[in-house]
Amino acid sequence: MLYWALMFFIIAIAAAVFGFGGIAAGASSIAQILFFVFLVLFIVSLIGGLRRPSI
Repeated sequence: MLYWALMFFIIAIAAAVFGFGGIAAGASSIAQILFFVFLVLFIVSLIGGLRRPSI
């Protein structure tokens, strides 16, 4: 998921450089949403991994 967030971020940067404001804004918002979803899933899996006792 972090991969897709980075890809949309790169698309947003490229679109902004070439002057496509609407595409850049859309790709930027998608990248931001994907990044926050990745962050939440990472924290949940980190907490879940800490709660399980290792055998």
